[in-house]
Amino acid sequence: MTQLELTPLAVAKVKEILQQQNPQPAGLRLSVVGGGCSGFSYQMNFENTTNAIDKTFEFDGLKVFVDQASLMYLKGTKIDYVETLEGSGFKFDNPNVKSTCGCGSSFSV
Repeated sequence: MTQLELTPLAVAKVKEILQQQNPQPAGLRLSVVGGGCSGFSYQMNFENTTNAIDKTFEFDGLKVFVDQASLMYLKGTKIDYVETLEGSGFKFDNPNVKSTCGCGSSFSV
């Protein structure tokens, strides 16, 4: 099982948004934080610096940083970018999740 996967569409969308930033960040930070109705939620932020405990992934030239604590919750996760009638956004397909909330933005393990 791969530790983390971003689909080509997700990578392209992140790169598109990244190029609009000034100054341009070093990459994308993915993290899992406590909160939300089910206990945990995902965060995506642009990052200019990394620290020694980050795991760095690279997808088609896009650097993605994940801290060690978040990595255990994201192991095997596939991230896609979807556009539907309800809206567009990043979709996390996480095999570790036991349940999600109704809005789909938080989860429990």
